[in-house]
Amino acid sequence: MDAAEFERAVGDALDEVPPELMRLLDNVVFFVEDEPPADDPDLLGVYDGTPLTERGDAWAGALPDRITIFRGPLTRMCEDRDDLLEEIAVTVVHEIAHHFGIDDERLHALGWG
Repeated sequence: MDAAEFERAVGDALDEVPPELMRLLDNVVFFVEDEPPADDPDLLGVYDGTPLTERGDAWAGALPDRITIFRGPLTRMCEDRDDLLEEIAVTVVHEIAHHFGIDDERLHALGWG
């Protein structure tokens, strides 16, 4: 899957998130990058920000939180297009969940790897 098609697939995954949940996202931007940082080459996505559960009164005016999805590791780990589309969707949901303060342990328990 080329870069443009991958970006469309991430957009499609975002479109599948229920609108009522998307409306609750506060000050978040989404990015697609080819590769994660060199010190974590298998990273599929990352949430960089302050989860809603940790924001206090001093948080107002902060830069947007960032959710980044990494094309390289996702395309390398998937056997076919259908598998890749499913993993993109799981990764998008996983990173959005971090924005709401849900940690990896809870996500794994819920089946969102």
